[in-house]
Amino acid sequence: MARVVPETHAEILAAAARRFAVTGYKGTSLQDIAREVGVSKATVLYHFANKEALLSELMAPAIAALHELDDRFAGLTGADAQRVAGEGFVNLAVRFRREIALLRGEFPELLQQPAFAHVHQLSERLIAAFAGHSTRPAARIAALVVLAGIAETCGEFGDVADDELRDALLGLVRRALAPPG
Repeated sequence: MARVVPETHAEILAAAARRFAVTGYKGTSLQDIAREVGVSKATVLYHFANKEALLSELMAPAIAALHELDDRFAGLTGADAQRVAGEGFVNLAVRFRREIALLRGEFPELLQQPAFAHVHQLSERLIAAFAGHSTRPAARIAALVVLAGIAETCGEFGDVADDELRDALLGLVRRALAPPG
């Protein structure tokens, strides 16, 4: 019995996510993914132009949510920017913790790929909002540490319930980020 194409597409995505989580993006080949699904590499390439296209599709919902968050804090300053960015990023990170876990340790390198170049700009705006748009180095340093810590924590604590993780992270954000001044 022949496989149904949409199922194969979804199976390839699921296998890619599993492989990326275990061996990393760089450590996973298209052949590894094909083998896990039980199809040829040519079948994988029928569905996805390359490994970057696979990763792009896996990350598309998270990146879309990051764009929505960017729109929500655009134009805000000070404590309002911090609050919206902090709460929004915590919610985004908890919701997409599986995708974040896929990128652990490889995020800076992946940002160099053309498909993800715009994510670097979004990250810079998020850091600025976390800092309340303060120009003080201490505020920007704290913002980056908190932002990176949220992402790392969501990737690490996959066994913690969403509500518990969200509450812990929001408490941390509120304590760690001083009001801009």
